[in-house]
Formats: sequence, structure tokens, C-alpha cells
Amino acid sequence: MSWQLPFVSLLLVWVFYAFIRARFTADVVVMIAVAVLLLTGILTANDVTSVFSNNAPITIAALFIISAALERTGCIAWLGEKMEKIAGQGPSGVMLPIMLAALLISPFMNNTPVVIILIPVAISLANNRGVNPSKVLIPLSYATILGGMCTMVGTSTNILVDGVARNAGLAPFSMFELTVPALIIAAAGLLFMTVFGPRLLPDRVSLAQQMASGNGRRYMAEIFIPENSILTGKSLSEARLANGNSIAQVIKLIRNEQEILAPAKNYILQTGDRLFIHTDRADILSLHHSHAYGTGDATFEMLDQQNAVTMEVLVGKGSRYVARPMRDLDITARYNIHVIAVHRHDANVNTGLDDFCLEFGDVLLIEGSQEQIQRFVDNGDLIALDSVKTDKRLYHKAPIALATIVGVMVLAAFGVMPIEGLAIMGAVLVIATGCLEIEGAYKSIEWPILMLIFGMLAISTAMNKVGLPELVATNVVGIGRDLPPWAILSLILLITSIMTEVFSNNAVAVLLTPVAISIAQQLGLDPRPFVVAVMICASASFATPIGYQTNTLVYNAGNYRFQDFLSLGLPLNLIVWLLASILIPLFWPLVPV
Repeated sequence: MSWQLPFVSLLLVWVFYAFIRARFTADVVVMIAVAVLLLTGILTANDVTSVFSNNAPITIAALFIISAALERTGCIAWLGEKMEKIAGQGPSGVMLPIMLAALLISPFMNNTPVVIILIPVAISLANNRGVNPSKVLIPLSYATILGGMCTMVGTSTNILVDGVARNAGLAPFSMFELTVPALIIAAAGLLFMTVFGPRLLPDRVSLAQQMASGNGRRYMAEIFIPENSILTGKSLSEARLANGNSIAQVIKLIRNEQEILAPAKNYILQTGDRLFIHTDRADILSLHHSHAYGTGDATFEMLDQQNAVTMEVLVGKGSRYVARPMRDLDITARYNIHVIAVHRHDANVNTGLDDFCLEFGDVLLIEGSQEQIQRFVDNGDLIALDSVKTDKRLYHKAPIALATIVGVMVLAAFGVMPIEGLAIMGAVLVIATGCLEIEGAYKSIEWPILMLIFGMLAISTAMNKVGLPELVATNVVGIGRDLPPWAILSLILLITSIMTEVFSNNAVAVLLTPVAISIAQQLGLDPRPFVVAVMICASASFATPIGYQTNTLVYNAGNYRFQDFLSLGLPLNLIVWLLASILIPLFWPLVPV
């Protein structure tokens, strides 16, 4: 047993290092760790299979389905439209109704679809009021996170912490046990963002303005010199002048299958040359419609100017296009849509579009008819950042979907049945009543998240077997032996808040919940307030765009920089930490047991 404790500790260090490096996805990392624990005998096969009986992942999967039904029946879009009607002028007037819509919806469903549906609403509303979308999209994400804290089903983190705590012998949390303190924290957060958000958030060019100006996000595009081009025989510098004041950066040129990296400005162009460039949206559109250059696939059936629209779409988390080369997607042939360029935040792209593998958060600049773009978006789990007029939501089924989620929450609150049973029944009901097709139900479940949770639960089992939570708790209690209990509680809040900014919130929740329980037990105190501390701050990821999925979505859609999240998110983190340090002991007293 002596070697197992340091081995598990080192393995955890590697897991978190792998999370940061992001060479593999988080679910793959934890599954590798579980395989290593099985190989070394620290975990048995029974240990691993036992985690599949945990109620939390089953509940989360069922709620994914109910959330998809709420989205499919237009409940979110309807509320977004209502908020649009009451929106005022200026950044605060636009920001507040969008945040209220997110705050009202997110306690009842998964946060990610809430943000996906409200992003186009927020962008449209901001543009109509003359406000740049960069003023409202981060507050949209933050309001969704704050709202998710208010109920047990509002975020997978709450469900997961409750499941780990139950396995440790604690009584289950009730549906609305966190609602009052969480609403106080959420109200303070919304007030802070309404007052200080317009000053702290950037005032960047909106997506609509990017099309007509040279500002905004930079894309990677591939262009070639066709036969009879006026640019044949000219230098790169002359070619740029031929298209106006282009700010394109030529990364690579391919001639006769030979690559030339960063060619000099006096390099002479020839027919058949392929150039890979970084430039802005307006410049790419100018190049795309220029007769001097060619872009993309020759099989693209050019549309007349009245039917063709240019649009930006964001690659969603569960998109079928993720991790596949563009050539395998055959987008032009299947949809008659032209992928003009691709944008990846803060990344250097050194490959052609054909070999480019899409990732969650990439933005595609596409051209095609309104109808074909809608079909492309629907089939690929993409998010249209510009408005698409067609709407296939099942509004007549909305009362059934709403009644289902309300019924699940109310019956769970009265203890009629455990939440996992009610969630499963609710998922079956929305499928049986046609609120969601069976294919849509399977598609709505975020399997990588579930595999991450199962893997982290297995790692948590290994931690408990070798006594790691007790060791950490002993050291924390030893270091803080002269501190009052509320100070140690506040320290747990702070550690959780810092970790969740860098690592997966679900991973942090699974790892720190047993540690928090052990600390409380060694102090001789009720563990419940310490578990609540992990529950609240494991979801409170505001200071980085990578700590929470909704932050990643708005990061690209709003053309933000990393420091934009720090500017507004770090003060918000401090507000949540301070209020939670005060409110938790008031609602869950730090009493001996």
C-alpha cells in the first residue's frame, strides 16, 4: 500500500497536466488514467463497473434530453423574443434583458443550449440597438452560470457533487436547497455586470460591421492563381496592391507540390500557385469575388447575388464535423455551400482547408442560399451567428416540454421519487409525445462529458482506496489549525474557484468533494456546508474562456481576447467567493456533529 498513495498522487498530477496541454480530450485523459489504475491493481474491475451505478451521470443524461426538448419546442427562443421587446437603449439596456432571460431559463436545463439559442438573439438585439455584441455576450454566459447554481438540476456540477456526497453517506440535497443563497449571489452578479460591464467589456466591431470594414477576427483562407489571371507574373506585393490595401499575411505558397514558407514580397506568382493567407473577413470576401483569384471547389454552383448570403457559423460542442478533415465532409457537394475561410482563436493554422480538422469553437465563413445554410447548420450542430429566417421549432409542443421539466422539479422537491427516476421518466415522456425525435435524444447527450464523469468517479474511488482525501485533509487542517472554521471553508471556496478556471468543472467537483468531506470530519463539523462550497465554486468559472463550455462559445462569437474574461470575470469571482463565504455559514451552520 505504501507505493500506491504517491503513485495515485503523481497520476493525478499527470491528469491535470494533460488537461492543460489539451493534446487529448479530457474524457480520453481520464480513461487512460483509469486503464493505468486497473493495470497496476489499484482499481479492480468491480471498482470500475460500480461507478456506472452512480445516480449522477444517469440523471445528467436524462436532463440533456429534456433540455433538448425545451430547445426543440422553442421555449428558449420564445423567452428571448419577449426579452427583446422590453430591451432598452445602450449597453446596459441590452445586457439586462438578455441576462434575465438566461437567469430565468438556466435553473431548469443544461446551460449550453441556453447560450447556443440566445447568442443569435443577443447579437441581433445588440446590432438593432447600435451596441456591439462584445458588450453583451460575456454577460450572457455569466448569467447562465449564475442561474444554473440555483437548483440541483441547473448544472451537472450540482448533480455530480450531490451524487459523490450521497456515496459518502450524506443525505441527498433537495431540489431548491441552494436556491435562496444562489439567487442572492446571482442578483449581486447581475447588478455588478449591469453597472460595470459596459465599462470593463471591450467595444469591438460587431459581426455585421466586420463584413464592410477591415477590422475584426482574422481568418485562414486558401486561394489559387487561375489561368489567365492578371496577377500571373506579378510579385506578391504587386498582387496585394491589385486588390486594394490588402492586409493579408501570406503564410505559405505551394507550387508544383513544393511548399515555400513565408515567401518574400518580391516572389513572382505563377498560374496554379496556391497561397495560404491570414486576413480579415472583408479582405477575404474581396478576394473571393475577385476574378484575379480563385477560392475553394470548382464544383460550387455560383448563386446569383440576390440569393447568395455570406454568414458566420460556430462549430458546436457535439458537432458531427469536429475532428474530421474538411475534405471528408464534402460540404460543397452535399449542401452547395462554399466554405470561404475558417477562424480559430489565437491559433496559427498552417494547413490547407482540405486538411483542416475542425474543433469546437471554430468559426466558418460560408456562402450559399439561406435554405442551404439552414440545412447545413441543422445537420451539423452548428450555431449561426447571423440570423437565419427559417424556423423548424415545434412551438405547439412547448406546453408538454415545460410541464415535464416543472413536474420533474416539483415532484423531486416533494420527495415523491429520487431525481434520477423522475428525470428518466421525463426524458421518456418528451420523446413519446413527439417533443424530440429519438435520434435527437441520442444526439443531445454529451457523451464525452458522461465518460469524463464516469472516469473521474473511478479515479475518486482510487483516491479513497489509498487514503488521499484524508491525507490532504490532515495537511489542510494542520496548516489551518489556528484558523476558525469559516476561514477554512472560505479557503476551500477559493481553491475550488481557482481550479475550476483551469480544469473541467466536473473533474474539480469529483476530486474536491471527498477532500471537503474529510476536512469537515477531521474538524468534527457537519460536512454539508463544505460540500456546498465545492458545489457553488466548481461552477463559478468566470475568469477564463476555457473553464466552462458557455465561456468558450461566446469567446469566439464575440471576438473576445483572453484578458476580456479577466477584466469582468475576476471581480465577479471575488464577489461570488466573498458572498459564498458569508452566506454558506448562515444557511448551513458550521456546527459540531
